Amino acid sequence: MTTPDAVAPLHLLRGTRPVLLSIPHVGTHIPEAFRGDYTEVALQRADTDWHLDRLYAFAHQFGASVLRATHSRSVIDLNRPPDNQSLYPGRITTGLCPTETFRGEPLYQAGRAPDAAETARRLALYWRPYHETLAAELDRLRSLHGQVLLWDAHSIASELPRLFDGKLPDLNLGTADGTSCAAEVLEPVATIAQGSGFSAVVNGRFKGGHITRHYGNPSLGVHAIQLELCQSLYMDENRPFEYRPERAERLQPTLTAMLGKACDALAALTP
Repeated sequence: MTTPDAVAPLHLLRGTRPVLLSIPHVGTHIPEAFRGDYTEVALQRADTDWHLDRLYAFAHQFGASVLRATHSRSVIDLNRPPDNQSLYPGRITTGLCPTETFRGEPLYQAGRAPDAAETARRLALYWRPYHETLAAELDRLRSLHGQVLLWDAHSIASELPRLFDGKLPDLNLGTADGTSCAAEVLEPVATIAQGSGFSAVVNGRFKGGHITRHYGNPSLGVHAIQLELCQSLYMDENRPFEYRPERAERLQPTLTAMLGKACDALAALTP
């Protein structure tokens, strides 16, 4: 399925190892038909998970399947449930079709935010294809390997006072408080993170979004981990949001080691 401007909503590279890397917020495309509705702030796309496809470029060579979105999360957020229920009740968060930035700035001009009909259209055009592809690839990998890791990759500015106090830890692992991933898989991953020289936390401010919570089911052989990275680890957090290879190269061995340890743990779980 394609969007009205013929840009596919996703790209999938199939791999051979029991790992699916999902990158739902790396997209930057905003269809031309929508641009007149947005504010100038929205068109800056500051809340993008910038450059994660470049940071994780090693993953497909590692053998992982890689699924990434193409469209901006300001069009629709692929890591929110389709009914738009809050992932963190009582806390500030953004919705399925966000109307403001992480900093509280309006994304739409007055009276131009998507209504229920437009939200349903975006669900059909962008959200469902991503999730149908994700589910099908998980099924394929599980049929081949028995156990599979869903690694949901995210990044965020290290300081966002509206969302959290102080500076965020460098590596934020989330497993929906232990429900989306077996402890035998999470523990070696967390050990790598905590011994990496980067600050790390498990199930802190970010416990995993809809993708982690919905698909992670260890009893069915699907182990989902969300990693929320501080963007300062690999890029500039201010415009023009430049990628910094020298920083990324310090981080990538830790990411590779975490994925490797997870695969070892999956193999130990498989009869």
